[in-house]
Amino acid sequence: MVQKIVAAVAVREKQTELREFDVPDIPPDAGLLKVEIAGVCGTDVSYYKMIKEPKILGHHVVGHIERIGEIAAKRWGVKKGDRVAMEEYIPCGQCEHCRKGQYRSCLFTDPRAGGIRYGATPVTLSPSLWGGFSQYMYLHPNAVMHKMPDHVPAVEAALTLPLANGFEWMSIVGKVGPGKVVVIQGPGQQGLACALAAKAAGAECVIVTGRTTSARRLELARELGADYTVNIQTEDLKECVYEITGGKMADVVIDVTSGGSDPVQSSMEAANKGATVIFGSYKYQTISDFNIDMVVAKTLNLKGVRGHSYESVKMAIEFIASGKFPLRKMNSHDYPLHDTDKALKTAGGEGEPSPLLVTVSPWKR
Repeated sequence: MVQKIVAAVAVREKQTELREFDVPDIPPDAGLLKVEIAGVCGTDVSYYKMIKEPKILGHHVVGHIERIGEIAAKRWGVKKGDRVAMEEYIPCGQCEHCRKGQYRSCLFTDPRAGGIRYGATPVTLSPSLWGGFSQYMYLHPNAVMHKMPDHVPAVEAALTLPLANGFEWMSIVGKVGPGKVVVIQGPGQQGLACALAAKAAGAECVIVTGRTTSARRLELARELGADYTVNIQTEDLKECVYEITGGKMADVVIDVTSGGSDPVQSSMEAANKGATVIFGSYKYQTISDFNIDMVVAKTLNLKGVRGHSYESVKMAIEFIASGKFPLRKMNSHDYPLHDTDKALKTAGGEGEPSPLLVTVSPWKR
C-alpha cells in the first residue's frame, strides 16, 4: 500500500493537476478501491470545461478491493482482492425514490443538492477520493458495486456503465426484442452502446445515424452489428428508413445527439404509428418548433431517459463477459494518470483525433 495516494484533480477550466492525498482510515462499513481503469464520459468533459470546485473526475470505474471493513464486506458480498465495477450513484436508501428502486433519482446522489456522486464531488469533502482518475477511490457505505469477472479485459470492463445505459434504454424502457426496427440517432459512446444492446435483445434491424465527421464511428457501428448507417448530412433519414423497412418505419427511435431540434423532429418522422421515441441527451436549449401534432397523429410514446438501474448494469456485465461482440474496438485511447488532461481533451474533441471510448489507467506507465 502506498504512503500517499496520487490523483488527477480538476482545478480550473480545462486543467487538472496531480495531487497527493492521505490514505484514509476505513471504518467497518466502508472500503478502499484500487482503481484499475476509469472511462471518460461526456459528463466528465462537461465538468472539466466548467469546473467550479476542485474535483477528482471519473465515474466509469473498475478496480480491486484494497481494503474492506467487516460490515461492508458482509453487505456487499466482497473481500479484499475482488474485482468490481462501480456505479456512480451513492444513494441514501431511505427517500421515496430509493424505496421505489429508482436510486438514480435520489437527491442524495445529486451534487447540486448537496449530495455525493462519484466523479462529481469536491475534494473538500473528506476523504476527498470521490473519483476514478486516482490511484485509489473511497468506497462510501452506500456505494453500489458489481463483481466483474477477472477474464474481461480492462478496456472492455470500462464499458460497463455506457452499456448499462444502452440496456436500460433499449431493453427495459424501449422493450426492444425480436422483429423490432430500431433507429439510433448519434454514433457516440451512448449510441454505440444502444446499438449493441438492441442487437443483443434480438432486434431485426438496427439503423445508426451520424454526420460526415462521424464516418469512423458509423463504420464502427457496422462492425459492432448495426445493419445500416445513415449520414444525415447527405441522406434524408425518413426516406432511408422508409426504404429500408418497406414503409414500416421504426418501432423504437432514440436520440442521443447533442444537436438541436433537427434530431428531435427527424426521430419522430422516422417512427411508425404507436412507436416509442426516446430522448437520452440534454439539448441545453428550448426547442420551439416541436411538432406536437405529429405526436398525436402517430400516437407516439415519448420517453425521457437518464442513467441506468441495478438490473441493467447486471445485464451489461453479463454481455461483456460473454465475449460475443468485439468490444475492444470501442477503446481508442488509454492514458496514464499523468495524462488525464489529454484524456479529457481527447474525449471532448480537442485532443488526439478520432476518439471513441477514452480511458485512464492510473497505474499505467
